[in-house]
Amino acid sequence: MAKINNYYYNLLNKEQQKAYYAIMQGLDNMQESFSVPLLSGKELTEIYFMVRLDHPELFYSVSFSYRFTENSLNAEMIPVYLFRKDKLKEHKSAMESRVKKLVRQAEKLDEKGKEIFIHDFIINNVKYDKLKKEYSHEITGALGNGVAVCEGIAKAVKILCDEMGIWCIVAISESNPEKGIKYRHAWNVIRIGGQYYHLDATFDNTLSRGKEPIRYDYFNLSDKQIFRDHEPVVWKIPACTDGDHFYYKEKKVSWTTLDEVRKRTKQAVKKGKTLLFHWRGGYFTKEIFADIVEIFKEEAELRDKQAICSVNVPQAVVKVYFVDGKGEEKTEIEHADEDTRY
Repeated sequence: MAKINNYYYNLLNKEQQKAYYAIMQGLDNMQESFSVPLLSGKELTEIYFMVRLDHPELFYSVSFSYRFTENSLNAEMIPVYLFRKDKLKEHKSAMESRVKKLVRQAEKLDEKGKEIFIHDFIINNVKYDKLKKEYSHEITGALGNGVAVCEGIAKAVKILCDEMGIWCIVAISESNPEKGIKYRHAWNVIRIGGQYYHLDATFDNTLSRGKEPIRYDYFNLSDKQIFRDHEPVVWKIPACTDGDHFYYKEKKVSWTTLDEVRKRTKQAVKKGKTLLFHWRGGYFTKEIFADIVEIFKEEAELRDKQAICSVNVPQAVVKVYFVDGKGEEKTEIEHADEDTRY
């Protein structure tokens, strides 16, 4: 049995915690209705949401109504379930089996290896659901149907981490209509080696687009790194202060000089390989990027090649590959948040 991380429960006051526990128990037992402390509709809605962030295994309920009588201290909560009552246990059992099967595949890996396994499973097996079906906000979308939005992906990461004994929560950011961000976004905060990091498998999924190489632009980032292109969170999360263990730096593809970029570009052109790296040589300015693109162009032309380049500007990650035939280099600005808002 996995040790559940009731993170959001611990952010609540005592009366709210009573409601949290009642909702958790009621959903776990698949009750048609149950009693909760009479709080405001906004409070009950937020607590209901928090329960389902802490407990992705309660994927089969997505909304609720409630009623109460005058002078009552309690309300009756009536959950809405995704499935008919006679099918609830069947769906729950099937999802438990699916999760356990995935966990067994990673049981011999160390902590970091398990994190990579979970991340790569999402990249290789889940597509973003542009139609935004109801189940795509839950683990049944990501782990059962292979389609999900960011909430479903983040919940899938959490339940797999829970089962593998890795501390993990789902983080939720605010919307920002002024910047064109209409909806909230979800990702994870994970604890690896005793340090907290941000892990946004949805953004990496968007950048990877089902192609090689798998992207790790949002794998184990600090607060400083993640909030370059993420909005502030709705509810408090642990501080992620370690910026030295993100994926590209650990894999030694985080470079600080243009000489290193040129050296690796020569090798990539010669071998016909895709080059993917992180720039760590100071601010990633337009001038620096122009210098990098010029290197790609020069080295490509020496071998009658053309450079096809893309860049994730906020995280300073550059990808380039080379095709036969001379021509102007092609550059695409990547948007990791494309189609990731729910």
